[in-house]
Amino acid sequence: MSGIIEQPRFSCALAAQQTVAAIPNAHPIVHAGPGCSSKAHEFAGTGAGFQGEGFAGGATVSCTNTSEQEVVFGGERKLEDTINGALKVLNGDLFVVLTGCTADIVGDDSIGVAKRFAAQGYPVVGTETAGFKGNTYYGHNVVLREIINQFVGNAEPNVDAKLVNVFSVVPFQDPYWRGDLIEIKKLLEKIGLKVNILFGSSSDGVSEWKNIPNAKFNLLISPWVGLDAVKLLERKYKTPYLHYPVLPVGAKETSKFLREVAEFAGIDKNTVEKVIANEERIYYDYFLSKADFIAEFRNSLPSELFTVADSTYAIGVSNYLVNELGFIPKGIYITDSPADKYKEELNNILVSKGEEFTDTLTIEYDGGLIQEDIKNKIERPEKTVILGSSWEKFLALDLKSKYVYLSLPLNETVIVNKSFVGYDGGLRLFEEVYGSVFKSSDSVVRGISGSR
Repeated sequence: MSGIIEQPRFSCALAAQQTVAAIPNAHPIVHAGPGCSSKAHEFAGTGAGFQGEGFAGGATVSCTNTSEQEVVFGGERKLEDTINGALKVLNGDLFVVLTGCTADIVGDDSIGVAKRFAAQGYPVVGTETAGFKGNTYYGHNVVLREIINQFVGNAEPNVDAKLVNVFSVVPFQDPYWRGDLIEIKKLLEKIGLKVNILFGSSSDGVSEWKNIPNAKFNLLISPWVGLDAVKLLERKYKTPYLHYPVLPVGAKETSKFLREVAEFAGIDKNTVEKVIANEERIYYDYFLSKADFIAEFRNSLPSELFTVADSTYAIGVSNYLVNELGFIPKGIYITDSPADKYKEELNNILVSKGEEFTDTLTIEYDGGLIQEDIKNKIERPEKTVILGSSWEKFLALDLKSKYVYLSLPLNETVIVNKSFVGYDGGLRLFEEVYGSVFKSSDSVVRGISGSR
């Protein structure tokens, strides 16, 4: 990534401090200049629906606050002092060192420093996450890799036939990550699996990470983010993985997802079909109860769709809206800057969900270019819903279209445990999309408060 972009959708690699903060009882330790850590939190914490600092985020992150002295003479001693202090005063099961640009430019061996503490028996992991090396997704993948290599280590697997490790949405970068992971875990447990969900309030924290080698298989629910991690686990522990590239939203995709997981895991088909039958019965009871609403408001309801989000959410949500609610996709914009080797596959995944998606995909992280493209393509603004960030909200208001919050930055809503995953998530998205008909532009203050 180079050059100047308008309306950024992600932060730099150092924002992976949020990945660490999402592990219960884990602490990030940042080796960077003053302000780097707080800016990462502002974007991916505050700007993700005001999700708070949590156990070890925000203003509580340990940081070396490197200055000119460390630039000239090196900052390894200061990093050692910071780690020592953190180990003395903080109650944590895992400490992950993350570096900013300054530390990596001057050549501080942060990983070496962390390994010296690990050799003494302390749960310390070192990473290199300088902002110039990549974005949030890059940093997330680095943290996954180094925790597996340095902390989980070369354990001898004791395989539990019902245990699965789940890799999916990126904590905080997906503003609905907490609710999403809770819902994914619930779905998998309903068909009889034990689940290491690894992040969030439904995780047992560091003990789940130590338990990773004992899983029967790894499950990746994402088009590409996390693929390196499951491949590493396959090499390291001989653990097979199932790659399910589409986030399951709504009844059709969620039922398909459960069947594929069950087949891969060797779960009895009758058991799974009973779960699916019960979930679909409840889902369609709610779904059909809105038939009179759709009939009454049919002239006001949106029917055309623009989606702006990362690849996991953009594909999963658009698939649901087109194939269950009958929307016409006009533009699907993927903002997570995937490597070139993934781009063709992303288009194939989307088009496999219906010929309606042909020629709708654009991979672009510059929000200004996205908005210009939407303006050029939109034909019936009053019949259009735009799903995206706070930036897309104001575009929708200008165009007199409907809008739904979906992706970062989100500075004008509060998110606790909302999710659009699964059967319940599909119904919630139904509410959001059709409820947008009643949103009034007159009631909203223009401008993105607190955006960076």
